[in-house]
Amino acid sequence: MSEETTLTPRTEKEFEYDRKRAARGMRKQVAAFAMMILFTFVAFAAVQAGFPANFIGPVILLLAGVQVALQFYFFMHWDEKGSGTAQFFMYSAILVAFTMVLTFVTIIWWGE
Repeated sequence: MSEETTLTPRTEKEFEYDRKRAARGMRKQVAAFAMMILFTFVAFAAVQAGFPANFIGPVILLLAGVQVALQFYFFMHWDEKGSGTAQFFMYSAILVAFTMVLTFVTIIWWGE
């Protein structure tokens, strides 16, 4: 019950298309990585500048959220077709986590 596989050689056009597509993907990943480095630098600069803690906390959390989104889309290849199921489950988990945190914060605030 062995299955035979045959390899068909790629044409020059197919090879060139794949090469350009890979180069475009690499440019996107390098740009996303540069943005994440910039966001990290901004977070460190905000702390070093001596801004109040009630300003720095939300800014750092916002920058971290943007970095997580960039990592999902570019480094886990969510910008490509066929990743809908993974996106659905991750967005569902984010929604559940946000709801739980909001619920606990509300209970703690109302309990005082």
